[in-house]
Amino acid sequence: MEENRTVLSIEHLSIIFTQYDGGFEQTQLRTIKDLSLTVKEGEMVAVVGASGSGKSLLAHAVMGILPYNASMSGEILYMEEELNQKRIEKFRGREIVLVPQSVSYLDPLMKVGSQIRKGKKDEASKRKSHSVLKRYGLKEDTENLYPFQLSGGMTRRILISTAVMEQPKLVIADEPTPGLHLEAAKRVLSHFREIADEGAGVLLITHDLELALEVADRIVVFYAGTNVEEAFVSDFYQEETLRHPYSRALYRAMPDHGFHSVPGTQPFAGQVTSGCPYAARCAYTEDACYRDIPYQEVRGGMVRCIRMDSDNGGLHDMGKGDGK
Repeated sequence: MEENRTVLSIEHLSIIFTQYDGGFEQTQLRTIKDLSLTVKEGEMVAVVGASGSGKSLLAHAVMGILPYNASMSGEILYMEEELNQKRIEKFRGREIVLVPQSVSYLDPLMKVGSQIRKGKKDEASKRKSHSVLKRYGLKEDTENLYPFQLSGGMTRRILISTAVMEQPKLVIADEPTPGLHLEAAKRVLSHFREIADEGAGVLLITHDLELALEVADRIVVFYAGTNVEEAFVSDFYQEETLRHPYSRALYRAMPDHGFHSVPGTQPFAGQVTSGCPYAARCAYTEDACYRDIPYQEVRGGMVRCIRMDSDNGGLHDMGKGDGK
């Protein structure tokens, strides 16, 4: 059986912001450091992390819409070729689409039907938009409404509709469920699952691990500007199969697993200059944790932890109390 092609490949991505501190003194703020991940055709990969960890910058980097004072290093490949500025402009909004976090991306002065069709008025485009609206449980006359006339759930479905009109190969969903009640959020994410099942690659960026586990194939655990683990959803069925202390802490923080919290707070992206970003909160930290740590493959996943033994796939001396 032929393996699905890799739609998106990111290798050692770093993003630095140039700022001025107290006048004319220039400072460098590294918000994303050494980030790597892949998304294949028919696959939904969820990047899970807390607010302020730099997740949305990942979406902006792929879409080529980083702020003017940001510089990027590393490699981004789309369909196994470099995603340079020329290719971004060619595919953005067509093969590569962003479903943004903020509903402000919709024009408040334009009816949503025109926005879904990107201004096209031909009959084929109208039929396509009607079909898309029906697919997401919206009536045809919804296209005559303005954004302020939509509920939160309807707005999310309109944003998804604008994405699928072009039959994309890569969909990036940046926090697509804020402000929605649980059932509405599940419905929205189920639509992205359908898009993946139809063959597109879907990159879901979210802070909600529980919802991500219901729809994704793989989870990339993001912490303070970098990925500390990549795991299959099945790895989250029990704590022992997870590879990083922070992933295990997330497992224990879920309501079904005790709702246990870890003392301390996540540093803002850019505050960690070297080593494991979780070191300050981990009970097993040692001097080597503050030096560069490779992102290595273990048991079919990836992890950035010096206590992970790639030979036997186990965490040295880490029982269920790790990370407290």
